[in-house]
Amino acid sequence: MADDFVDVLIVGAGLSGIGAAAHLQRHCPERSVAILEARDALGGTWDLFRYPGVRSDSDMHTLGYSFRPWTGTKTIADGASILDYLRATAREHGIDRLIRYRHRVRSASWSSHDAKWSVEAELESGERRVFRCTFLFVCSGYYDYAEGYAPQFPGLERYRGRVVHPQHWTDDIDPAGKRVVVIGSGATAVTLVPALARSAAHVTMLQRSPSYVLSLPSVDPFAQWLRRHLGFATSHALTRWKNVLVSVGIFKLCRRRPAFAKSALLKQVRRQLGPEYDIDRHFTPRYNPWEQRLCFVPDGDLFKAIRSGRASVVTDTIESFTEGGLKLAGGAELPADLVVTATGLKLKLVGGLEMRVDGHKLVPAELVNYKGVLFAGVPNFASISGYTNASWTLKADLASTFVCRLLNHMRRTGARQCVPRADGETMALQPWVDFSSGYFQRAMDQLPKQGTRKPWKLNQNYLADLMTLRFGAVDDGVMRFS
Repeated sequence: MADDFVDVLIVGAGLSGIGAAAHLQRHCPERSVAILEARDALGGTWDLFRYPGVRSDSDMHTLGYSFRPWTGTKTIADGASILDYLRATAREHGIDRLIRYRHRVRSASWSSHDAKWSVEAELESGERRVFRCTFLFVCSGYYDYAEGYAPQFPGLERYRGRVVHPQHWTDDIDPAGKRVVVIGSGATAVTLVPALARSAAHVTMLQRSPSYVLSLPSVDPFAQWLRRHLGFATSHALTRWKNVLVSVGIFKLCRRRPAFAKSALLKQVRRQLGPEYDIDRHFTPRYNPWEQRLCFVPDGDLFKAIRSGRASVVTDTIESFTEGGLKLAGGAELPADLVVTATGLKLKLVGGLEMRVDGHKLVPAELVNYKGVLFAGVPNFASISGYTNASWTLKADLASTFVCRLLNHMRRTGARQCVPRADGETMALQPWVDFSSGYFQRAMDQLPKQGTRKPWKLNQNYLADLMTLRFGAVDDGVMRFS
């Protein structure tokens, strides 16, 4: 095994990893940086997902980086455009030269004596390689790239058509002229249905229960007006802040006045589908708004597909697959030539790597959050986990900024180690997130915990994190330096 050393080792070359490397180059230029990427291309989610219609579920003024604003006109952008943006960012900042592809990180071990991490990566050939670093920064997202969540459907072996999970979409899948059933009601399902309906004979969105769906313009008229009158830089900054404040406001409104928010969301669905459509059955969830993520549809494309008759929604449960489709618990049968299981993600925290600190194995469920970036008792380590109620990049930018501030403080003071300590503190611990989405609930017992007060509480609020991570004290009495 070879042995390589770098100051900061980043795991993952997706949205978070590219952003982290750019922040480090700008704010910590004396630090050497390398990125280990398991796949053979950068882009993460936006390179992995190839299903029809794949697009952002956040506006691009906040999903784009703070240091490289999104210049496209569309607020909700397609996956290919986002991937081009990431490639251009990596190329312009020289980040593409820092990436070592086909390096799947398997384990990481911290030595307090050496003040270094030893990180073992497996190459495509099966060879194991060890990298050593003073700071480990995991930017691998929170879900399993190898497979999505796939429930066990009765009778699936009898079905003669094709079944595909959107995470594994390939170019040879052709929906043209086919009867397609999309199982699911989340962001992926509402994206797939209108895209497939353009060529399929018919698309049915089969859902066990509905999600809240909100139509947004694909091009922000306010942003376009600002750009014409104020120029790009000013208009982008104002639009970004407008979108931040609107998203925070909508989330707070939904949590504080759920009945009002629910009524408003359902009213706009009625405007789209008309008074005769059964909104109560097909678009009225059992939960309150923002207890799960809202599903955004640009220019109401899902509703247009339904109104045209090329798509429909069925709310029922699956009794079993048949040779030619699906039999539902309500007695109906859905014929299907192609079934797309948009049934969700499988979570995988910190890339699934096995971690040890001075020989002690870390159990993710026993870790406690610190400022949404680090964990109590884990030295020289950070990971990025985005917001559940806003753009992922808003949090990623702040997390990377905080890591840079932390590293610069260590350089100024001569510290080799930093670790958050909850010594002597007693407080109740809570689940990682207050979110009822299936992919979180299925993995809740495997996720870290959060405390009930700062700095152990995990904010889902950009404004609060902005004050803490960009302007708050680094040496706060909880972070211990040595």
